[in-house]
Amino acid sequence: MVAPERVNDTEQTLAWSRELVDPALRSAVDTLPASMRRIAGYHLGWWDQHGGRTSASSGKAVRPTLTLLCAALVGGSPKEAVPAGVAVELVHNFSLLHDDVMDGDLTRRHRPTAWSLFGIGAAILAGDALLTLALDALAASAHPAAGPGMRMLSAAVQELVDGQCADMEFEQRSAVDLAECQHMAQGKTAALMGAACALGATFGGGSQEQVGRLRTFGEHVGLAFQHVDDLLGIWGDERTTGKPVYSDLRNRKKSLPVVYALTSGTPEARELAAMYAGGEPPTDEELRTAANLVDRAGGRAWSQEQADDLMARALAHLAHLPPTPSATELTDLAHHLTHRTH
Repeated sequence: MVAPERVNDTEQTLAWSRELVDPALRSAVDTLPASMRRIAGYHLGWWDQHGGRTSASSGKAVRPTLTLLCAALVGGSPKEAVPAGVAVELVHNFSLLHDDVMDGDLTRRHRPTAWSLFGIGAAILAGDALLTLALDALAASAHPAAGPGMRMLSAAVQELVDGQCADMEFEQRSAVDLAECQHMAQGKTAALMGAACALGATFGGGSQEQVGRLRTFGEHVGLAFQHVDDLLGIWGDERTTGKPVYSDLRNRKKSLPVVYALTSGTPEARELAAMYAGGEPPTDEELRTAANLVDRAGGRAWSQEQADDLMARALAHLAHLPPTPSATELTDLAHHLTHRTH
């Protein structure tokens, strides 16, 4: 676990990043048509559904923080990397708006999801608007790395979309292989975190080797993050996650610990498969039973072990880069992301 004082340092780092990125992010969103600006601002926690100011959560801004820290690590200026940080945050929120629609989630960051208030079509269009705005943020920066950065981010979005498509397809299939589930998570989550790090290093003037190592660092941290997120999707406290307990099991999502359990060849795997094949919405008692089956089949322990191993591999890449304060902050942030309470 991360020591309390290091957690406090990480919170300060995240606050530093938000202070740099938020003004540019707000300026970018202000350029959207009024219809899209209203939904985006609500989703980002800036105002309520009627446009009134509010103090709702905007998220931790993890991905832009990775971008700014990676720019600093290779000797660049975090301020010059702000457009890249804005772009990755916009892409992340594009994906959240669409995810909430596809998963039918009613809460995000402890309040109603955008689609549940504004409608499915409007939320999808708002996500599309944020994706377009992300590329515009890079193009408008006039930074020498803007062109390569746009291609880098576009490639990550393609991986993200492919991963999300696979995630949805898995819900319709009775059997999913563990390797293809890991590949899905690599695209859905790890690709954008890797791109966030690579973009920062590129905007910071890093070498090809530095960009490559930081991309891999981000991808490993991203996949570890997904393992932990999947654990929270089953056993997470609603006060921490902002989503109902057992939300992934309620939606019969074939997340990483669930697929491990389903492919474990244990009696628990067969019982869990039968529950997942049911046509009726699961009761609270059935959800508790399903969570216990995943645990007893080894899914919970396996996902935590995978997260720990991925973290070790991520830090091995970071060890090849200069031991600067930014490297320490990246290390602390990675630990913070993969040691959340569940």
